[in-house]
Amino acid sequence: MHRFIQPCLVVFTGMILHSTTLAQKDSGYFSSFDKVKIHYEVKGSGKPVLLIHGFVGKGSDWKTKPVYDSLLANGFKVITADLRGNGWSDKPHEPEAYANDAETKDLMGLLKYLGIKKYQAVGYSRGSIILARLLVLDKNITKAVMGGIGADFTNPLWPRRIGIYEALMYDSAKGYDDLRKRIITAGLDKLALAYQQKEQPSTSKQELAKLKQKILIICGDQDEDNASARDLQQLIPRSVFVSVPGNHGSAVGTKEFAAEAISFLKNKFQRRM
Repeated sequence: MHRFIQPCLVVFTGMILHSTTLAQKDSGYFSSFDKVKIHYEVKGSGKPVLLIHGFVGKGSDWKTKPVYDSLLANGFKVITADLRGNGWSDKPHEPEAYANDAETKDLMGLLKYLGIKKYQAVGYSRGSIILARLLVLDKNITKAVMGGIGADFTNPLWPRRIGIYEALMYDSAKGYDDLRKRIITAGLDKLALAYQQKEQPSTSKQELAKLKQKILIICGDQDEDNASARDLQQLIPRSVFVSVPGNHGSAVGTKEFAAEAISFLKNKFQRRM
């Protein structure tokens, strides 16, 4: 009898430990390449989809968008993270902490930590800028949805990026007063956000032209914040463009955005690639 019980206890204990490990990985903190802690959350099961939030955002913002629940309802595993400098993640106050694709390295490291190999991703606004770096640097990303972004981020001297950086660093800088006020009112880390803009990566037109993944580019029909999304589509060989109702702030929260993204990720997209 004892010979039977002991192996069963070993197996049962192993199952508990395995379940505990999985539970711990559903949410928590990942220590990145430079020890910066990145907060993340995983929901659902099935094919993994990484959601990348925009400037002054956080991973949980996606929960207020129809695309989040739609992904779960359609059988996807959804991974969200607070990019460094945002949300519950660490907020270094050195510009070099955001340089050299640090945010992209964080996400690649997180996915490896979670045991995820092949995956798809959705980015919005600045999240699409980071997504572009993933498409260039990570061979494991198979498909992507880039929302709320045009082609201007290909310019390393993008005036909008520099303008926001200066507005957050120097109170005397002109422009972006509403953004600066919103950041201060919300109690966000202005210095960390400034350094994100200072070291924000650009992806060259030449790099975009070499991408092999299928990419859906979505933009609101009233969104002109980040230049022309149609121009961006022209730079990426296996990409298509769709327009949904809304401006830069509202388009990502529409049921149309969710429907287009889900259709694309599920290989039901009708437009010719």
